Amino acid sequence: MLLVEDDAAIAGSLGEALREEGLEVATAQNGREALQALRGGLRPSVILLDLMMPVMDGWDFRHEQLRDPALRDIPVVVVTATGFSPDTIRAQFGNVDLLPKPVPFTELLALLGRGRSAGSSAA
Repeated sequence: MLLVEDDAAIAGSLGEALREEGLEVATAQNGREALQALRGGLRPSVILLDLMMPVMDGWDFRHEQLRDPALRDIPVVVVTATGFSPDTIRAQFGNVDLLPKPVPFTELLALLGRGRSAGSSAA
């Protein structure tokens, strides 16, 4: 999994919780850093993407991801505290799952197919 989040506290706590569930988690502080990691060969099973970030926000990241044939099929879960409607986000992002901040952890695990009783293979 690639966690793209500029808030160090959120990235740290969420990343740690996901690792405790047996997931492999790479992190990036913004969309540009995430694209560099992906273009450098990182192939996560899913991208957990914040929308509002400095340098390159989630909107621009997703645009670039969709333009790149090697990256466009990596699933994305959008996590945001902003008040954008799901319809607005999906109109620009395509078929993505959406979660609010603070992230409802059990809902995130369910989206990842990782309910608390699930086995623990790395994703």
